Amino acid sequence: MANAMTDTQLNAYAHLLVNYCVSLRAGERLFVNSTTLAAPLVAAIQREVLKAGGHLEYSLAVEGQSEAFREYGSVEQFAYVPTLYRKGLEEFEAYLSISAPFDLRQPPAAPDLQEARRNALQPVMKSYFERTADRRLKRSLCVFPCPALAAEADMTLEEYTAFVAQATKIDQADPQAAWLEVRQRQQAVVDHLNACSEFRYVNDRTDITFTTRGRTWINSDGQTNMPSGEVYTSPEEDSVNGTIYFDYPAIRDGQTVQGVTLWVKDGEIQRWHAESGQEVLDETFAIAGTRRFGEVAVGTNYTIDRFSKNILFDEKIGGTVHMAIGQSYAQAGGKNESSVHWDLIADMKNGGRIVADGKEIYRNGHFIQELWP
Repeated sequence: MANAMTDTQLNAYAHLLVNYCVSLRAGERLFVNSTTLAAPLVAAIQREVLKAGGHLEYSLAVEGQSEAFREYGSVEQFAYVPTLYRKGLEEFEAYLSISAPFDLRQPPAAPDLQEARRNALQPVMKSYFERTADRRLKRSLCVFPCPALAAEADMTLEEYTAFVAQATKIDQADPQAAWLEVRQRQQAVVDHLNACSEFRYVNDRTDITFTTRGRTWINSDGQTNMPSGEVYTSPEEDSVNGTIYFDYPAIRDGQTVQGVTLWVKDGEIQRWHAESGQEVLDETFAIAGTRRFGEVAVGTNYTIDRFSKNILFDEKIGGTVHMAIGQSYAQAGGKNESSVHWDLIADMKNGGRIVADGKEIYRNGHFIQELWP
């Protein structure tokens, strides 16, 4: 397959990922996890890592790998954690996860196989969340434009590549400087949110409250996700009350869920309903830790101008809020633990409001001018 990105785009992207997103230093080890579709980007990353004085190791899945596991894999084999993956997450200083799937619509493995993998990964993911929380592991999640992602977003590969370039700012003369501007602008919002403790999200189908005492709102400025553009925290686990409707489609393990409504009391999700995909919700809420929220957030990236069915982009859409069920962020002070962290998105552009400590700070998809000049 011809490269989706030009050499100029590849070099700009690799430079941003290595030197800004994970800020690689001399002697540090970077682990990259992706597929062979992303090989052109990995090659560009290799050059940047060498220039930075670091060391690169990578794992690239091949086409047909998932199908082979699904057809022939045993419980024991699904429970095996690859050595480099474990070592990379538990010991390396930096990690890039580059999504470049061959196919997004493969059927899931059998439930017992999924459970075996989930249980085997649990201690690795615990270490991962602890190490990313204090930046012992500098990580970034990103994508490489490929046919499956483009098709999912209902774009041509050329259109999708331009969409990614715009969202990540690699189409600008100095992408790093552009992200530093995002950091500065969002910091005013974060400073205000951290001075408040009681919050309410309201629109015509949502009215939900939560508190954040002892928690920290975080400025997501492109150093943990690329693209970024959000402010987020983990709510106090028992504090969430009310009802919220998520009008954006939610995708889990290749399955789409539409029109999710959650009813919450004292932090626990007591009822749930989906306009389609109810069985996915039922299966998800049977997993430990999923009936509490691990994240509340506000998307601020107004250059992401369409829904692409990729949560890395969609949760950042300016004019939306999202809440994630399951795993909390330790760096925000969150305490909920789960093998699941699933973001669900609500539109706030038509009458949506955010109230903080009794004062309206956000309306119709934008923070008030005082916070977002």
